[in-house]
Amino acid sequence: MKAEQRSPEAEAYRALYRTARWGYCRRAQLARHPLCELCEQAGNVRAATVVNHRIPHKGDPVLFWDPANRQSVCKPHHDGPIQKAEGLGFSPAVNAGGWPIDPKHRANRSSS
Repeated sequence: MKAEQRSPEAEAYRALYRTARWGYCRRAQLARHPLCELCEQAGNVRAATVVNHRIPHKGDPVLFWDPANRQSVCKPHHDGPIQKAEGLGFSPAVNAGGWPIDPKHRANRSSS
């Protein structure tokens, strides 16, 4: 079993995911949007199994419970590019020319 590497703050809000309320919200989200939204954007069809928070909540209950902040995704998307972007603080996605599309990407920041 993999050791937990979460901060004490993250451990505190992880309990929200174990509530009956979250279970209901998760099931409702996946019932409304059963396909991975990111796969659909790429023209693929894959069942969603994870409810992701579009804006990481970091324990903020308003963001955590906001239905508009929920996104249905597949586990490979959640555990891959979504987690990577959250860790970096920006999306590493690039356009057809190879330039980063996220305005928060360091290549798109002006050097003042």
